[in-house]
Amino acid sequence: MYAIIKTGAKQHKVSEGDVVLVEKLAGDKGAEVVFNEVLMVADDNTVTIGKPFVEGATVTGEVVAQTKGPKLLIGKMKRRKGFRKKTGHRQELTSMKIKKITI
Repeated sequence: MYAIIKTGAKQHKVSEGDVVLVEKLAGDKGAEVVFNEVLMVADDNTVTIGKPFVEGATVTGEVVAQTKGPKLLIGKMKRRKGFRKKTGHRQELTSMKIKKITI
């Protein structure tokens, strides 16, 4: 059984027992998070697609860690002007372990 959930403007395919990196969610290590925006649920025999979300379907996960992603470097330059600028960005992420998928 697997589900496709929407969190942080992204979609993730999850199964029970998976560890998924999502954009930062509030909660400390061990906190339980419930995802209500379930786009699709697939069982062994049936596939349920939401319009846009599957009614009554939830995915429950547990926060494993709050981490940061790799550093991304952004460079700006204007030719013949002597203008150069370098900045960076690290996305804050939450590592989630998927506990239960309910329909």
